[in-house]
Parts: sequence; C-alpha cells; structure tokens
Amino acid sequence: MTAAHRTGGRAANGFTLVEVMISLLIFGLLAAAGVAVLTFSVRAQGVTQSKFDDIAAVSRLNALLAADLAQALPRGTRDGGGTPMPPFIGGSGSQTDPMLMLVRGGWTNLDDAPRPDAQKIAYRLNNGTLERIAYPLLDGAEPLPPAALLSQVDRVALRYRIRGAWSDRWESRPEAPLPDAVEMQIARRGGNTLRLVAPVGTGYAPPLREGGDFGQ
Repeated sequence: MTAAHRTGGRAANGFTLVEVMISLLIFGLLAAAGVAVLTFSVRAQGVTQSKFDDIAAVSRLNALLAADLAQALPRGTRDGGGTPMPPFIGGSGSQTDPMLMLVRGGWTNLDDAPRPDAQKIAYRLNNGTLERIAYPLLDGAEPLPPAALLSQVDRVALRYRIRGAWSDRWESRPEAPLPDAVEMQIARRGGNTLRLVAPVGTGYAPPLREGGDFGQ
C-alpha cells in the first residue's frame, strides 16, 4: 500500500475543508488582535501627543507671563478715546476683561519699524481659552488679534504682592505704580489647578531698608 492510500489520499488532494476553516479562523483571530493592538497604539500616541502639547502650552504661558511681568514699566497709556490709563491694571481674575494689562519693555524691533520698544499687552479668558492681547502702539491703538495661550480653562484667579502682603486686586498709585509680584491660579477642566508666580519689574526699584531708606 502506498503512502497516499495509508493517509486517505491527503498527499494527492491537499488540506481538508476542516483544516482550511481552522486555518482561516486562526488567521482571522491574529488579524483582529493585530488591528486591536494597532488601534490602541494609535490612540495612545494621540493621547500622549495631546499631553505633550498641553505641557508645552503651559511652559510657553509660564515663560511669556514671566517675561511680560519682569519687563513691566511704570508707564501710563491712553485708550482709544484718549482716557488716561494707569501703567498696571490688575483685576481679581477671569471675571474682568481684561483681567491684567500692563506696559512691558524689550519689544524687539527687527524690521526697524517706527514704534517704541515698549508694548502694551493684556490677558483675558475668552470661552475657556486664556488669551494674550498685544497693542501695536501704546496710546489710542486698537489691539492686534489675540494669541491663544492655554485652552480648557474654567477660571483664573489673580493676586498681587506689595510690601510683603497679598491682595486680590491692584490699583496703581504714584508711589507704587507696580506690584512686587503676581500670582496666577488657573483652574482647568478636569480638576487640575496651575499656580504661576512671577516678579514684576525686576530691577525696576531698589529694595527699601528698614526705616524707609533706599538700598545702595
């Protein structure tokens, strides 16, 4: 008897229908598992990228706010109607618009445009997005389009430090046009809260000694 007869004709006729069906079932299971793994990897990559983008946005906000506040100037401005405005306007938080407005120096003029190196800027919360608004001129100019800094924001609370004490509102006075520091607390959707603290006008005024004398 030949080998083909002993195996029931398998050598001549190939795989049986049952074997083909089992092979297709195993292949389908492997393909489904591969698709599931690939889908999970794509979703994980998307979530990771979103987290990285959010971390980068927070870092940019922190750097930009610190730079704006550090270069704050005691320079008053005028609005579009010509009304005088103090050099530093600070509200208690996102319920005011703008919640923060100041004049900062160090505005680089790469194209030698006819403008000063100081710039008026403002911060506000608009539909869950923290925005920074810049003005092309210090007095009487309309603002430029706002720049979105951070999304998914529920509310913002601000505090201002002057002579060792914190206040939730700032009013410039001739003897104190700028606060010493600003604290910004950002409550975000999902329950996360950020706290940013930055000094104002670094080097703008020398520290006071005990008794009110200026330091050397």
